[in-house]
Amino acid sequence: MSELVVTFTEEQIAAYAEASGDHNPIHLDAEFARSVGLPGVIAHGMLQMGLLARVAGEQGRLRRLSCRFAGMVRPGDTVVFRGEEQGGRVQLSASNQDGESVVTKATAELLP
Repeated sequence: MSELVVTFTEEQIAAYAEASGDHNPIHLDAEFARSVGLPGVIAHGMLQMGLLARVAGEQGRLRRLSCRFAGMVRPGDTVVFRGEEQGGRVQLSASNQDGESVVTKATAELLP
């Protein structure tokens, strides 16, 4: 089993926004995020998916990755990303410090 523990920060989320070009204000502006019904800034789903890819298996073997985003990740949240290979497939999970899943139905297929 592979595991990665990440505590998300506003700086990390902003750096991802810059690198990805996704400057949606729900990821960068807490006041705006609250104005649209969110509890504040939230991390990009694709940032979380990229971290899932890190626990999916050996670099260069990832063929396909899929997941369903099930919960919001906010600055200060600590998320544990886990992957367990079963043949050419990897069962993935991510849960926050409260044990709540932030992604579900997460799997990866690996190249041989």
